[in-house]
Amino acid sequence: MNIRATSNPLVRAAGHWLERVNDRHPWSHNDHFHPWILRSLPAAPTRVLDVGCGRGELVGALIPRAGLVEGIDPDAAMAYATATRFRSEPRVHIARRTLTEQAGDPARAGQYDAVTMVASLHHMDTATALAEASALLRPGGRLLIVTLTRPRTRADHAWDVLSALMNPLIGLVKHPRLVRPTDRQAEPAAAAPPVRDPQLTIDDLREAAAELLPGARIRRRQGFRVTLSWRKPVT
Repeated sequence: MNIRATSNPLVRAAGHWLERVNDRHPWSHNDHFHPWILRSLPAAPTRVLDVGCGRGELVGALIPRAGLVEGIDPDAAMAYATATRFRSEPRVHIARRTLTEQAGDPARAGQYDAVTMVASLHHMDTATALAEASALLRPGGRLLIVTLTRPRTRADHAWDVLSALMNPLIGLVKHPRLVRPTDRQAEPAAAAPPVRDPQLTIDDLREAAAELLPGARIRRRQGFRVTLSWRKPVT
């Protein structure tokens, strides 16, 4: 049973209850993996590219760790918001650009110590994006991906159920203070990133990685996420 799309009334009622709990103790499923990305970076990276930088949360986390942080996003509102946020930071460069455009510049080939993607891979063609990211990396550079996938197998659906049950528990740990509706009304409005349901399955990702990124490590994670880490061989 696909708990994300089921019409079963009991499952949907349980899902609505979990949503209410999550709203009261919210946590970012994407930001949750920033520590994993920071731990997985090569030592003292000089140049890092964040693909699909959104509002710049990961860019901000990367600044203390990298000499130069570049963020790209094809969405004009996201690129503008992040560029404005870091306009006084000389070690950050933000551009409205696709990964294909970035990789199409010969001057950028093999220039990055790390390329990161958080919740952006499923917006692109998987094989093309993996190949382009690989081309941008220096030998020994790291590709670090956090992505959403579509459940297809029984194992996928079982992990979805476990993620749904873990979600409120993680929220209680990360955000123990109860959030009330009045708290949300007081928050300034922020540009919303584009949303797309994933068509990519974990098996699709494994198949593409086996061909393009031999030795890549792919793991199911909490929060309905999957991570991929790969080190470009040094030839």
